[in-house]
Amino acid sequence: MKLTNIEKQFSILFFIIVLFELITGNTENLKTAHYIAKPAIVISLIFLFVKTSGHLSKNIKSLTLLALVFSLLGDVLLMLVDQSPHFFTVGLIAFLLAHIMYILVFLKHRKQKQSAVGFIIMLLIYASGLFYLLKDGLGEMLLPVTIYMLIILGMATSAFLRRGKVNTLSFKLVFIGAIFFMISDSILALNKFYQPIPLSNISIMVTYSLAQYLIVLGILKTPLKSPQEDNPSK
Repeated sequence: MKLTNIEKQFSILFFIIVLFELITGNTENLKTAHYIAKPAIVISLIFLFVKTSGHLSKNIKSLTLLALVFSLLGDVLLMLVDQSPHFFTVGLIAFLLAHIMYILVFLKHRKQKQSAVGFIIMLLIYASGLFYLLKDGLGEMLLPVTIYMLIILGMATSAFLRRGKVNTLSFKLVFIGAIFFMISDSILALNKFYQPIPLSNISIMVTYSLAQYLIVLGILKTPLKSPQEDNPSK
């Protein structure tokens, strides 16, 4: 993977932050530091994106930043779940909005005649199996979680639709990132609504961090902006 010097330097810093989050998030007497470490993951990506996204269209920059801001809000809210279960629902909404923003970004570079039928069938089989495991434990969260699952399936599909429209590196980074996002959310849902998963905190954060990192890098690797992206009516 070809990274610029800034991206290489950032990558080292980013994974140090992730490691710091994993340590503080799983060490009781470092819990205060955890409240700094976890938000720092997305905050660092926001700084990278703002600094290096000058070649992207205004629409893509705005939507990506919104996706990251909603993700940051979701991270903060999920850290407060112990104080009130309502924070989980609001955090879910924040991440749902983040996924919608990413969908809008990915669709800017979709290949018009790309067929995603086979991929969608695979996703639906995966989602059906996951839902079968979760359904008995969802209770009043049945509708919100179902909507969320549909949105993240849409996010993965829109990432797939970029194939052949953007360069191979950008496509692979974003697509793999989207899959990691699905895995992270699946582990979180299984751990909360099905049964506790050993080391779930670590697996959720590693896959989530990789997802955001790969998606942001993939978006930064998209081609130079075109007038149509800033003027979608043309």
